[in-house]
Amino acid sequence: MNNSLQLDIPKRGMPVTIITGFLGSGKTTLINQILHNKQNLKVAILVNEFGDINIDSQLLVDINENMVELSNGCICCTINEGLVDAVYQILERDEKIDYLIIETTGLANPFPIMLTFL
Repeated sequence: MNNSLQLDIPKRGMPVTIITGFLGSGKTTLINQILHNKQNLKVAILVNEFGDINIDSQLLVDINENMVELSNGCICCTINEGLVDAVYQILERDEKIDYLIIETTGLANPFPIMLTFL
């Protein structure tokens, strides 16, 4: 992997959770549970939609300015730079976040996504 695509999140100490699974496996339900139980944590969510219609963003109950949708491909391969850009946009906001959740499509291989953060 090209070092220019790696992030310095470990230096900043922000936890990142990658949620992946097949269609209907409960990814969005899990994210909704996290959002309902986040207490005082500021959570940002990156949702990767592969289809023409973003169903998951319509199902997330606590959508706000801390959700970013990546819909131009699978983040595990075709839009890795887009993932990096989206994460940096979140990190550069005035209101800092405590926790990042990445929801992939059911088609995504989580390994390349994980390598982005190492």
